[in-house]
Amino acid sequence: MALQSVSPGAQLLHSTAKPSSVLFPNRGGAGNIFSVDFVGLCCKSKRTRRRLGVSGSRSRSRLLSAGKSASPSSVKAVLDLERTSQSLGEWPRQSGDKLQVALLEDIIAERGACGVGFIANLENKASHQIVTDALTALGCMEHRGGCGADNDSGDGSGVMTSIPWSLFDDWASKQGIASFDKLHTGVGMFFFPRDSDLISEAKKVIVNIFRQEGLEVLGWRPVPVDSSVVGFYAKETMPDIQQVFVRVVTEDIVDDIERELYICRKLIEKAASTENWGNELYVCSLSNQTLVYKGMLRSEVLGLFYLDLQNDLYASSFAIYHRRYSTNTSPRWPLAQPMRFLGHNGEINTIQGNLNWMQSRETSLKSPVWRGRENEIRPFGNPKASDSANLDSAAELLIRSGRAPEESLMILVPEAYKNHPTLSIKYPEVVDFYEYYKGQMEAWDGPALLLFSDGKTVGACLDRNGLRPARYWRTKDNVVYVASEVGVLPMDESKVTMKGRLGPGMMITVDLTSGQVYENTDVKKRVALSNPYGKWVAENMRKLKPANFLSTTTMENESILRHQQAFGYSSEDVQMIIETMAAQGKEPTFCMGDDIPLAALSQKPHMLYDYFKQRFAQVTNPAIDPLREGLVMSLEVSIGKRGNILGVGPENASQVSLSSPVLNEGELEELLQDPNLKPQILRTFFDIQKGIEGSLEKTLNRLCEAADEAVRNGSQLLVLSDRSDELEATHPAIPILLAVGAVHQHLIENGLRMSASIVADTAQCFSTHQFACLIGYGASAVCPYLALETCRQWRLSTKTVNLMRNGKMPTVTIEQAQKNFCKAVKSGLLKILSKMGISLLSSYCGAQIFEIYGLGRDVVDLSFRGSVSVIGGLTHNELARETLSFWVKAFSEDTAKRLENFGFIQFRPGGEYHGNNPEMSKLLHKAVRQKSLSAFSTYQQHLANRPVNVLRDLLEFTSDRASIPVGRVEPASSIVERFCTGGMSLGAISRETHEAIAIAMNRLGGRSNSGEGGEDPIRWSPLTDVVDGYSPTLPHLKGLQNGDTATSAIKQVASGRFGVTPTFLVNADQLEIKIAQGAKPGEGGQLPGKKVSAYIARLRNSKPGVPLISPPPHHDIYSIEDLAQLIYDLHQVNPKAKVSVKLVAEAGIGTVASGVAKGNADVIQISGHDGGTGASPVSSIKHAGGPWELGLTESHQTLISNGLRERVVLRVDGGFKSGFDVLMAAAMGADEYGFGSVAMIATGCVMARICHTNNCPVGVASQREELRARFPGVPGDLVNFFLYVAEEVRGMLAQLGFEKLDDVIGRTELLKPRDISLVKTQHLDLSYILRSVGFPKWSSTEIRKQEVHCNGPVLDDVVLADPEISDAIENEKLVSKTFNIYNVDRAVCGRVAGVVAKKYGDTGFAGQLNITFLGSAGQSFACFLTPGMNIRLVGEANDYVGKGMAGGELVVTPVENIGCCPEDATIVGNTCLYGATGGQVFVRGKAGERFAVRNSLAQAVVEGAGDHCCEYMTGGCVVVLGKVGRNVAAGMTGGLAYILDEDDTLIPKVNREIVKIQRVKAPVGQMQLKSLIEAHVEKTGSSKGSAVLKEWDKYLPLFWQLVPPSEEDTPEACAEYETTAAGQVTLQSA
Repeated sequence: MALQSVSPGAQLLHSTAKPSSVLFPNRGGAGNIFSVDFVGLCCKSKRTRRRLGVSGSRSRSRLLSAGKSASPSSVKAVLDLERTSQSLGEWPRQSGDKLQVALLEDIIAERGACGVGFIANLENKASHQIVTDALTALGCMEHRGGCGADNDSGDGSGVMTSIPWSLFDDWASKQGIASFDKLHTGVGMFFFPRDSDLISEAKKVIVNIFRQEGLEVLGWRPVPVDSSVVGFYAKETMPDIQQVFVRVVTEDIVDDIERELYICRKLIEKAASTENWGNELYVCSLSNQTLVYKGMLRSEVLGLFYLDLQNDLYASSFAIYHRRYSTNTSPRWPLAQPMRFLGHNGEINTIQGNLNWMQSRETSLKSPVWRGRENEIRPFGNPKASDSANLDSAAELLIRSGRAPEESLMILVPEAYKNHPTLSIKYPEVVDFYEYYKGQMEAWDGPALLLFSDGKTVGACLDRNGLRPARYWRTKDNVVYVASEVGVLPMDESKVTMKGRLGPGMMITVDLTSGQVYENTDVKKRVALSNPYGKWVAENMRKLKPANFLSTTTMENESILRHQQAFGYSSEDVQMIIETMAAQGKEPTFCMGDDIPLAALSQKPHMLYDYFKQRFAQVTNPAIDPLREGLVMSLEVSIGKRGNILGVGPENASQVSLSSPVLNEGELEELLQDPNLKPQILRTFFDIQKGIEGSLEKTLNRLCEAADEAVRNGSQLLVLSDRSDELEATHPAIPILLAVGAVHQHLIENGLRMSASIVADTAQCFSTHQFACLIGYGASAVCPYLALETCRQWRLSTKTVNLMRNGKMPTVTIEQAQKNFCKAVKSGLLKILSKMGISLLSSYCGAQIFEIYGLGRDVVDLSFRGSVSVIGGLTHNELARETLSFWVKAFSEDTAKRLENFGFIQFRPGGEYHGNNPEMSKLLHKAVRQKSLSAFSTYQQHLANRPVNVLRDLLEFTSDRASIPVGRVEPASSIVERFCTGGMSLGAISRETHEAIAIAMNRLGGRSNSGEGGEDPIRWSPLTDVVDGYSPTLPHLKGLQNGDTATSAIKQVASGRFGVTPTFLVNADQLEIKIAQGAKPGEGGQLPGKKVSAYIARLRNSKPGVPLISPPPHHDIYSIEDLAQLIYDLHQVNPKAKVSVKLVAEAGIGTVASGVAKGNADVIQISGHDGGTGASPVSSIKHAGGPWELGLTESHQTLISNGLRERVVLRVDGGFKSGFDVLMAAAMGADEYGFGSVAMIATGCVMARICHTNNCPVGVASQREELRARFPGVPGDLVNFFLYVAEEVRGMLAQLGFEKLDDVIGRTELLKPRDISLVKTQHLDLSYILRSVGFPKWSSTEIRKQEVHCNGPVLDDVVLADPEISDAIENEKLVSKTFNIYNVDRAVCGRVAGVVAKKYGDTGFAGQLNITFLGSAGQSFACFLTPGMNIRLVGEANDYVGKGMAGGELVVTPVENIGCCPEDATIVGNTCLYGATGGQVFVRGKAGERFAVRNSLAQAVVEGAGDHCCEYMTGGCVVVLGKVGRNVAAGMTGGLAYILDEDDTLIPKVNREIVKIQRVKAPVGQMQLKSLIEAHVEKTGSSKGSAVLKEWDKYLPLFWQLVPPSEEDTPEACAEYETTAAGQVTLQSA
């Protein structure tokens, strides 16, 4: 039964009932029967169950039995996946070996995210019901998981329970074995190879190890399974599954027994690693307390596969369950979760650093409990396993060494305890605990919901940012539930006694032995009081005192200049970067993209840092917002020896704590004076008197030996310094990054890294990227002495003094200038950390969050081991030459009296080559304006003769076919359909440019992109009033024709931000989710305030003149399953539009692209790092993202090997200029091609590179009327350009002998390296781009023309199929209906809203749809509502309620007889009302984190909220009748908030950067507040609301009103408002 979307009135037929274990048992009162639908990602081939609610009646839903479809997948691309030949045990290592660092290649191959939960009985009563409930809940999480290309192999699911002894005793008696002695028996769950000979070999090894350890093997039990339910891919790798029972005679205490079993498992893994079957043996669990059943299965199948789980004898008092969504599709059985101790939903961003540090610890880990056997349990990490598996093994080590589970997780995943009002006032001992551990264990940082159990305690904790959902509830039957979603189990609500959610950094534990539930602070207090941490910290930890900056220069001007030349400074570095930072205290902003050659391809010398690109988070994990959520971030760093983490004592706290890694000269001196650190200075110069060959490498090796010796002699601080009184011509400085990396790697390898810290004292570090590189490769702090000297020189120069005197520049003192420079570096560092989603500098240090373009293997292995360098590059000798080319400038006789300008940032004649240069734009303007082919061929000639600029310039085409006449090649008209323009938002560019580009693309049949700025509805209809090229509809354009449309076919959404309304969404041909932007991946957008004109503000629902900053994370995409949810939402509201996801090239993008394809996207766009931008920090433009050639190759090839390539169209953009670029991209696998900057140039841009100033001389990127009047372009110019490009493609195809583009897409054999010599190196290797892994099953045209992916049958179809509702929509009538809803019904009302918006627009509907839903709503409930929709939910809801709603009314209330107090219960999830542009919301109960984030006009009443309430709000009104979390109103630039503060705790929780906080004094404000509460009481029956109204005079003075500057003059906020000028009144009514 291939499912189609349900047509109105259609009944779905069902057949063959499924076993009842999947349906819910009837519980809690009559008629409480439940059946659930599981619609997976691609509806064409998913087995599905659906029930139809009986509308209008409140009776129980009819139970329909489930149909099982056996239709083969229409998208089956079955490949023989090579068996992953990686050992899944720990990696082998003998104790004398060198330690190996973690490789980024291994790490990025495995990313995952998931749905999790636990159930625990507080009386420790074991029952089969708990297991059944866990399986049921797991089934309701199906949509949080992923499925392979066969749509049937799940990425993994599993459960962990206590050991079901009665089941095993029953088996034992049938086997004639005596029943088990529970105290002394361990149970192991093993995955074996399939071959029976190998199984017996493996068993021999295992039994031998148990014997040596003195354990008796009682028996092996084959685990009964039903393999018929397993998917195709999963069956290929399915192991043989057996259990072993062993008797531990020697120990009597549970912990000792567990430890003995842990040692056995480690020994088995070690022994297996040397065998040829070693990579096929895996131990799921081996314990006396817990047992794990898991596999590469869809969650609904887990209970059918393992027959034990259906057996009534299988009883447990708790269960942890987990459903995995792995972004890559060769998920392996062992990586399913739960692991041995944890179930983890999220992503550890710092994993590479964590692994390296864990490994460095191995030599120092000691604990008496191991009785000297520490060596046998190493190693503690495995880069080939997933991040979750590694976190699990670190936690396991701490627990087996005697720590409590909750303590271990507080050490590994600490909360953001700094600036935390509640903790510092009420729980100072918890702060002391975190302070004690901050210098000993770097946090495992990233979004994570962790569920854990050692069999005695079960618990859950959330990461410091609270980026995964976690809800919990407790019932009268003494059962506690924690889950990623509510509604995963049918509940009798009257029995629920407590309902809550875990907030950021919070923890909840259940002690199974005592039956106690400990909520957050109870747990932490108990742990923190176990030792006198505060006393130890106070007595042993030393804080570095800030030292004053120097007040004069220490060198002569001439000497400063020589140093700057020797260390590679250019005049741009000094003027644009250092001086800007010193003057303004922030990083300089620039615009356009990075169009100079990669450092390795350039003919100019570059600093070593330029070969490194920062990595950034996209999709699998979110970036953090350093501007508005900086409270979770910290730049603190500890210096000194790190003690033995298994021991606890005062000596471990003996370290020096720095508030940031940026040191001035005085602070460095202070460190050098610290006697405990025994600092050692190592000079970093190399000697070239005997020639350059080999000199650099020899010196590096000597430097490492010196470092080694210093540490062995007790030094805890190594200072690598390139400071010297006199520079010597024959002793150039080693690039400091090379030196720091080499020493760091050497100390790790020799097990010494924990004993000392590295500090760089260097001239060669002045930009934020350079600081980040040094810290990322191991430096704990940096003293940038030459940069500080440059700041002082600048401030003392006569030019600066005069500018300040004449008021041309704000006055700063010499100390202030240096302070500003350091401040800019610190905020830049926070931004770089946040791009990768890392909050703590201590976790970033040594985490190597970079990839390398252009350094060879030997350089990488010595100093940067573990980092990815795909294309190879410079050797040590070539690097030495490059270093020398800077160094000699300081010594030549004719040394210039000022610094050279290399032209790396701004184009200048004689400087570095820029792809977008004035000559190129002149030639292009001439060709398109005169429509002259000869002029276009001059333009092509110019491009062909350019120096090597991008990777594709190193390749050329080759073909074994004879050329054909151009006439036989497909026409230009069909080639241009594959062209798109880049996502340039209206606001960044002018209205004229935006509309001209859209009209041109619509004429061609290509697609233009709206960018993330909304769109004017006037543009959606074709023009009919054109006379002589002018139209009164769009009076500012020329060159128009009747029939032109100015609509953008691709409408870009950054989730709910900026002008995203239901009408905008339903008028799109494609919807693009902008995850990252090529010019600044991992960062948010910025639109300077002067570009926000009244017109722009209207489209974006914001205030004119107020700068718009969009946060780096999309607040509804914190993981891959969240992205799948947003794709689902968009398909829901507009089922006809394809959804595309825009990513930026970086290593590991193939894994991300697979996840996106499984998330049901239709198009994936890969952008190169060279994309343009309207405004961005310089370091972001220059130093983040990779070339699209590599990103495209990796995505295309990974999708093919995962059988997913047919599901998605691949589109690529970044620096495209010609048909040659198009054909290159085609050969590498792209179906469609994006043109950004060049399209702007064709319409008139002259590359003045001042977009960010609003002063564009030709009105292309300005909002100023007088400049826009100069706009020279007409749509015809761009049409000409694209037709020329298409003709160029045709000519090249004819020459190669191909008739159509389809025939060359993905044919890498048509490419070969060009014979070309580069200035710097001959060692670049392009084999990665040239390899091929096969072809998709379909042609590119078939992939592009396939139907839009659908969401399968959804509840909205049932609603729309109701004749009364469809009549009400059609004829604007009033109707009232009721439906049942379950957590698997997601984005409900979205499709109904889409139908209304398509017909009537955002405000035109005059009917009324009153729809009530009963039950637990899935994610994105009531998204994109339009006026006229009044939605009521009786029950509870998950995340993203009311996302993007534009009107109507939404009421959420609990069921009537609920067992807990409604205002204390959490009833809706995180990120509600995201980007709402209208309507009213009333919630009886509390909301989660980020309530009303980016709300633009909606009004809401809620009874409590989590952290970051009202974040980024730009309009509307929010009333909170209860407590809120911290960081209220961060980034709130419009709208009002009223918050009830009964116990006077609100003030410290408010972010005061923008809003002011006042009592509700204005009569209009009092009325607004009162009428909203009255409406709330009327609609929800809120007891809290009625209490407030009853004693209004008592409660009114307890409300605070939060007022941003743009609202200060409104009548609601301003008591004496009558006196202000009438013109400033803006009413806030809806």
